[in-house]
Amino acid sequence: MKRKKSKEFANPYSVSNAFRNGDTLTRLSAVIMGLGNLAHKQIIKGLIFLAIEIAYIVFMATKGIELLLDFIRLGGEEEIEIYNESLGIYQYQPGDNSLLMLLYGVVAIFVTIGFVVVWRASIKSAYKTQCYIEKGKKPLSFRDDIRGLFDQNLHQLLLSLPLAGILIFTILPLVFMIAMAFTNYSKIDNHLTLFDWVGLKNFATVLNFKDSIGGTFWSVLGWTLVWAVAATFSNYFLGMILAMIINRKGTKLKSLWRFMFMLSVAVPQFVSLLLMRTMFSQNGIVNNLLIKYGLIENALPFWSDASWARVMVIIINLWIGIPFTILQITGILQNIPADLYEAARVDGAGPVTIFFKITLPYMLFVTSPYLITTFTNNVNNFNVIYLLSGGAPTPVGSTAGKTDLLVTWLYKLTIDNQYYNVGAVIGIMTFAVLAVVSLITYHRTGSYKNEEGFQ
Repeated sequence: MKRKKSKEFANPYSVSNAFRNGDTLTRLSAVIMGLGNLAHKQIIKGLIFLAIEIAYIVFMATKGIELLLDFIRLGGEEEIEIYNESLGIYQYQPGDNSLLMLLYGVVAIFVTIGFVVVWRASIKSAYKTQCYIEKGKKPLSFRDDIRGLFDQNLHQLLLSLPLAGILIFTILPLVFMIAMAFTNYSKIDNHLTLFDWVGLKNFATVLNFKDSIGGTFWSVLGWTLVWAVAATFSNYFLGMILAMIINRKGTKLKSLWRFMFMLSVAVPQFVSLLLMRTMFSQNGIVNNLLIKYGLIENALPFWSDASWARVMVIIINLWIGIPFTILQITGILQNIPADLYEAARVDGAGPVTIFFKITLPYMLFVTSPYLITTFTNNVNNFNVIYLLSGGAPTPVGSTAGKTDLLVTWLYKLTIDNQYYNVGAVIGIMTFAVLAVVSLITYHRTGSYKNEEGFQ
């Protein structure tokens, strides 16, 4: 037997209800915004809706339609050289810029979506006013709406500015980048000023094993996943062990040990990383000391050999990440019920059994979201790789190195090589990998399946 969909939270003033049950004025508000409000003496609100509609029509008539058409066709005309007979010189007539056409087109689409949102609000407002009058109530005035923003609708007032910031500085650039992935915007064939839509061609190039870019992508993706797993779990388990040692009853000077580990957090990360890079360089202090005391004859290739470099970035990342893990784990350790440990000892359980049966399950239950977040951060860990190895050594293809992650390769593709379209595709693919791994992993954790498990 199918359960009926609950209508408890359904909006009685929805657009569908307005068209179904609204009067003539309410329905005409879909054509002349604010008409229903003006007819029921909500002058200020009605004029605001009407002014927004007029502004949008003027925008679309003067620039908006042209911007949308430019967005659809892209391309444009190149800069041309014209001989000016009166001056006896050649002059350049500016051509089109596809990048601006793409950007302005995205902005025009966002303006249109914003207008649709206001248009729906106008219809719902007119229908709400109609319903109030039919029930014998006085329609809300503009002053009542302002008061409501400081009372029951306070969330709308407080969230409006952050929402606008997210739309302008996060979502709009994200849509712009996604659109760029479907163009040929790159230095290949000189498409930096004028470029066109190419559909899914860039995705086919990136996913093609036989293509230079495609082969590089799969190689870099493989190392990125290896790095993320190794960096995440090495920090997690070593940090957990150190936190347990520091917090055990027999450990003295606990505050001193915690302070020493926190020092590496207090120092800016880029300072520590650049110092480590210098220390382990070909002529760095580590190689010099090892040669001086006769432990080695030739300098160790810390950054010039691919295997050495990959191991080094993972080891040095421990210096950066373990203190944060200790902070996380310390708080959790102090909140594990002591009765669990006492009961286990009474039953004859040893330290190893207690760890695997009580401590570790509790840790994994509480810190699963933290682990997923750490994994995501490591996939996008630009600082550690770029400041230590710069992606070197041994080039993979012509644009990446053996220690490059997707994020550092993306930087090289765009900044160094000007493959903006391929860079946009890599950004989308990185997001897809993270989204799939994070969602699948989180849905399989105890934190998601059994929220009450350790309460």
